[in-house]
Amino acid sequence: MNKKIAITTGDKKGIGKELVEKALLKLNLPKENVVIIGEKIDALNYETIEIKIENNGDFCFESLKVACNLAKEGKISAIVTSPVSKKVLHDAGHFYNGQTEVIEEHLKKDKDKAEMMFITNDLRIMLLTRHVALKDIKINKEMIVEKIIRLNKFLKEKCKIEKPKIGICALNPHAGENGILGDEEIKIINPAINELRNIEIDIEDAKPADSLFAKVGKKYLNNEKQDYDAVAVMYHDQGLTAVKALAFDKVVNTTIGLKVIRTSPSGGTAYDIAGKNIADSTSMQEAIKLALELS
Repeated sequence: MNKKIAITTGDKKGIGKELVEKALLKLNLPKENVVIIGEKIDALNYETIEIKIENNGDFCFESLKVACNLAKEGKISAIVTSPVSKKVLHDAGHFYNGQTEVIEEHLKKDKDKAEMMFITNDLRIMLLTRHVALKDIKINKEMIVEKIIRLNKFLKEKCKIEKPKIGICALNPHAGENGILGDEEIKIINPAINELRNIEIDIEDAKPADSLFAKVGKKYLNNEKQDYDAVAVMYHDQGLTAVKALAFDKVVNTTIGLKVIRTSPSGGTAYDIAGKNIADSTSMQEAIKLALELS
């Protein structure tokens, strides 16, 4: 497969087009490595597939479909997506919780499932649940085992780590304090960890999120190697609050578990600064570089 990536320009009212233009001008990639999907960018001379649809939500959805079709045809090795508003998708009748779910629906084969990971340098955070209201979060042993197996496979195959070491956050404060503050660790998480160890996956006991990320953060800020090749977290803000506080401008949203890698900058559509030419393209640059590296 060619090392060619598709980059969508994202929400027409957001900063996606600006991010793509700035990032590609700075990276100066060979023309054969990139195809842009969405809006034409006059300052760039890359192959472009224009999506001539007026409705913003339909435009965003069609851009993703085109990228997925290129991947299924073997014409690209990775997808980089610019930010899209979930409300814009919903208003157009595309009821997905995010771009990850759209891409999963169009690219999954057999038992493939998308997982959401955030990467900056050797800090990798994978979400065990994604865009779910806090009151609706449900975990079970089978789900944890399945997702950690998928994570372990990604670390071995894509990151070339022979024996990955995985950390995992507890769900409850103080890891449940022996059942006083919740018993999910005792009934669900620890049994899942034991099952994973039985199939020779190197995963530590669940740690309270605050103490685990205190160590992670210290190492990241001191440019020291992380203790874990990846950390699994139970829900969205448990991981995202920490990693965005540490590295908002550099962290990359990465979809794993499918036929191709998908990456995206960490921020959103930023309607408030759209058209002002002040958006920081650092995370988009990192997303493009990571897509090429992992593909």
